[in-house]
Amino acid sequence: MRNTLDRIRHTLGFEFIGLLIFTPFAMLVFGYNMFEMGLMAVVGSIIATVWNYIYNLLFDHAMVKIRNNVHKTTLIRVLHAGLFEGGLLVFFLPMIAWYLEITIWEAFTMGMAMSAFYLCYAFVYNLIYDKVFPIPDNLPQAQQT
Repeated sequence: MRNTLDRIRHTLGFEFIGLLIFTPFAMLVFGYNMFEMGLMAVVGSIIATVWNYIYNLLFDHAMVKIRNNVHKTTLIRVLHAGLFEGGLLVFFLPMIAWYLEITIWEAFTMGMAMSAFYLCYAFVYNLIYDKVFPIPDNLPQAQQT
C-alpha cells in the first residue's frame, strides 16, 4: 500500500496538472472568463484534493481487505474513477450552481462534462503514476497501514 508522502505527491501532482489542463479547456467549452473558471477550478481542486486523499485511503484499505493487495485491474480502475467522480459531484454541484448563478440542472450538466474530462484524465494519470512510482511489493507490515 502507498505511504502518506506518496499519497500527498500523487494528489498534488494530480490537482496541479489537472488545473493546468482544465482551466483553459473550461473557458473555451463553458464560455466563462479566466477568473470565473480559475476560481471555480481552484475551489474544486481543494475539494477534490481532500476527497482524493480520503477516498484513495478508504479504497486501498477496502482493496486490501477484499483482495489482499492494492494492485488494480483495468475494471477496478474504471470502478475506482467512477466512484470518485460520483462522490465529488455530490460535494461540488451545489457550489457550482451558487457561484455561477445557474440552476442545479445546469450545474449538473456542467458537472457531468467536468466529470467526463476528469474520468479520462484520472484514468490516464493513475496509469502513468503507477508506472513512474510503482507500488512496492514487499513493504514491511508496519508501513502498509
